[in-house]
Amino acid sequence: MQCRKCRHWKRTEDTENADIERKEVEKMAKLLIIGCGGVARVAIAKCCQNSEVFTEICIASRTVSKCDALKAELEKTTKTKITTAQVDAEDVEALTALIREYAPDAVLNVALPYQDLAIMDACLAAGVHYIDTANYEPEDTDDPKWRAIYEKRCKEKGFSAYFDYSWQWAYEEKFKKAGLTALLGTGFDPGVTSVFTAYALKHYFDEIETIDILDCNGGDHGYAFATNFNPEINLREVSAPGSYWENDHWVEVPAMSIKREYDFPQVGKKDMYLLHHEEIEALAKNIPGVKKIRFFMTFGQSYLTHMKCLEDVGMLSTTPILYEGKEIVPIQFLKALLPDPASLGPRTVGKTNIGCIFHGKKDGKDKNLYIYNVCDHQECYKEVGSQAISYTTGVPAMIGAMLVCTGAWQKPGVFTTEQFDPDPYMEALNKWGLPWVIEEAPAMVE
Repeated sequence: MQCRKCRHWKRTEDTENADIERKEVEKMAKLLIIGCGGVARVAIAKCCQNSEVFTEICIASRTVSKCDALKAELEKTTKTKITTAQVDAEDVEALTALIREYAPDAVLNVALPYQDLAIMDACLAAGVHYIDTANYEPEDTDDPKWRAIYEKRCKEKGFSAYFDYSWQWAYEEKFKKAGLTALLGTGFDPGVTSVFTAYALKHYFDEIETIDILDCNGGDHGYAFATNFNPEINLREVSAPGSYWENDHWVEVPAMSIKREYDFPQVGKKDMYLLHHEEIEALAKNIPGVKKIRFFMTFGQSYLTHMKCLEDVGMLSTTPILYEGKEIVPIQFLKALLPDPASLGPRTVGKTNIGCIFHGKKDGKDKNLYIYNVCDHQECYKEVGSQAISYTTGVPAMIGAMLVCTGAWQKPGVFTTEQFDPDPYMEALNKWGLPWVIEEAPAMVE
């Protein structure tokens, strides 16, 4: 069902959707989930809702008590068999042993991006598929070996963000030779936004020329300052120089130097700022003919003021310092002081709006299109006990794992989400809590 300008797609019982639903349950899956934070909580809850596919899951983390508590909370509500395990996600030998013992169909990594490579190594050693939500970045940005490779990449590619896909794309031949799938970045952005792009190209465009990815959080948690996901990752990401892709090369600009205002459906007018974001790199590589890709995220002035002050006094640094004879990392100390993002759910109100605005050609004519999702913080909390930031990442994590485990998205190598058929993923978004809207002739971003 749809109106002419805004198409709100809803699940129906037609033959096509029934076929997709049958494909979901063709194969029952056993999934090992590494991590037990806010995003992991949502992904695990969604796996338990989807017990026809995920008949067994194991939740593994360094702090097994968190896994046990979540198991106790969920096992009364699901047919999925839940077990738990203690593991250090940076210990390849221990990870490999756990994977071999549990013998899952795949490993879903919802731990920290620092741990991506160790978990990929363990998956290769144990012979199972790998799925994550965010690309690799190092914990120690002063490590001389990493620094030399990083500085070479900065010169060659033209952007200076600490995170990029090169480390994981380097595993392409290893996964291909092993006959295994590595699915990278199946969160919302990256993840869903790239699927939106593949869907738009498949169904609405002959060629996409520009992509603007817009991430708006209209929620209010009531704190003077807090981050909606891991502070180490969040603050490093937004304090870095911004960059965008234009005419086959990167353009880098000072952090927060490009500001736009946009009127987001169901949220309203918000200031947004251009950031570097990992899906730009993958989309530039995999979407033929694209001329420009930008990523914008909304921030309030209070957040920006706090962040600037913390940066100025060195609290965002990853370089260890000595304090009273002990070595501490400033940003890790700050993380300990800030509210845990997982605790924000009950107090956060408002909505998110995340999507993509496309410009391109169809049948020789210019065409604009906006695909987005709106998510309500309180509705997310009522369902799974988490706010919408964790929900919009955790649901796609489950969907990506489902498609890999059932074989719908499975081929040897290392891939990002725009490299597969978008249709089963888009249908699953509607089914599992992230319905999307298509708006034709939207307001464009300057």
